[in-house]
Amino acid sequence: MGKIVLITGGARSGKSAYAEQMALALSEAPVYLATARIWDEEFRERVRRHQERRGPQWTNIEEEKYLSRHPVAGRVVLVDCLTLWCTNFFFDLESQVDAALTAAREEFDRFTAQDATFLFVTNEIGMGGTSDNEIQRKFTDLQGWMNQYAASRADEVILMVSGIPVKIKG
Repeated sequence: MGKIVLITGGARSGKSAYAEQMALALSEAPVYLATARIWDEEFRERVRRHQERRGPQWTNIEEEKYLSRHPVAGRVVLVDCLTLWCTNFFFDLESQVDAALTAAREEFDRFTAQDATFLFVTNEIGMGGTSDNEIQRKFTDLQGWMNQYAASRADEVILMVSGIPVKIKG
C-alpha cells in the first residue's frame, strides 16, 4: 500500500466523481474524508448531494484541518478536497500564506505517513489571470504551492479536463 494519488482540475471538471470511482475500484469499503466547512445553505445542499451520491459502503469522516488524527492504515482514503482544506488553514491563520503553507505541509506529511492509499482531490485555480483582489492572490499562491507540494510527493497525478482523466505523473 502506501500510495498517493493527486486528482486536480478546474471547477466541475469531474474530479470528485472520478476519485470516487477510483476509490471504489480499489476498495469495497473506502473512507471519504470531507474537509469542507459549511458556510451557507447553498453549500450545505452541495454537501448533502455529495453524501447522497455515495453509498453505504463508504466510511464518512468530516475533518476541517487535522487529517492525521484519524487512523486509516490499510484503507483507501479519498480526501475531498485540498482546496477547502487549505482554505481552513488560510482563514484560521489570518491569511498568512507562509504560516498556512507550513501548517498544511506538516499535516499532509503526518497524515500520509500512514500506510494507506490516499486519493487527494484539489482545484487547479491558478490557470486564469491574476486577480485584482489581494486575498484572492494570496490564496492562489498558497493553493498553487500546496498543489506542487502534494504533486511532488504523489505517485500519480491526474488532471481532469471536461470529465476526461489525463495522466500527468505515474
